[in-house]
Amino acid sequence: MPAATELDRTDSVLRELDGARRSGPLQHIVIPPCPELLARLQAVMAEREPDLNEVARIATSDVAMSAALLKQANSPLFAAGQPSQTIGQAMNRLGLDETARIMTGFLAQRAIKVPNSPYLQRFWERSAKRAAAMTFLAARMPGVSADLAHTYGLFCHVGIAVMAQSVKGYLGTMVEAGARIDRSFVATENANHRTDHAVVGGLVARLWRLAPPVVAGVRLHHDLDTLKERGSESEVNTLIAMGLVAEFFMRRHEGLDADIDWLRHGRHALEWLHLDEGELAAWEDELRETLDAL
Repeated sequence: MPAATELDRTDSVLRELDGARRSGPLQHIVIPPCPELLARLQAVMAEREPDLNEVARIATSDVAMSAALLKQANSPLFAAGQPSQTIGQAMNRLGLDETARIMTGFLAQRAIKVPNSPYLQRFWERSAKRAAAMTFLAARMPGVSADLAHTYGLFCHVGIAVMAQSVKGYLGTMVEAGARIDRSFVATENANHRTDHAVVGGLVARLWRLAPPVVAGVRLHHDLDTLKERGSESEVNTLIAMGLVAEFFMRRHEGLDADIDWLRHGRHALEWLHLDEGELAAWEDELRETLDAL
């Protein structure tokens, strides 16, 4: 049955990550713990009717996070009328879901520090852009959860930051992997460190108790041949395909050429999502204002 196949696939990823943490190279990689405030936020947002007062209490417990919410509420994307001056006003303007997404991004960035490297200078900025692009796409695709899409976009490449922080020689590996044309980025990571950022990122998502489709999507986001398989609808494949489209939009916005994943698998991503070139161009124009603001 298609549903069972998808469930088995996700369960297989979860078992793989649990086993890799108990033995092998992942034992020695330091995974920052999920911030307490983020765990509280996740618990509140998982309720059928989230407690707005509890979300506000979490937001106001950290001055810098409160400032981030106010800044976004008063940004060109949301500003209307008088500036928001309190967290309550900011939450009203942003809405609960957007408030939670901003808080999640803020807390993740604080918990996972990025080394000072020219290759990682804009890591969290690009993660926020990817998450915003994923949210944009989810709003235009029936049945796709905006929260899952945003979380996947935010955490998709988090394994890179964690490996750069805790694996000796990883920054050099990034340079090598970017220069090689004979093998993929993850193949170079595995050759040098016996693991790669997709596995490490999946483990972060697992230990931080993110939704299973997000965990599986992060783990499998370089296993792109599955996009050619049309056997059944797959929540994980949909996230991965959307991630390719989001990355395409980001690179276009930054004036960069399409990356190798898009050149090889972009057509399959569009086919999986039932999108055509005309929709892609129209959505790129619509998304530009959002990306300009980040």
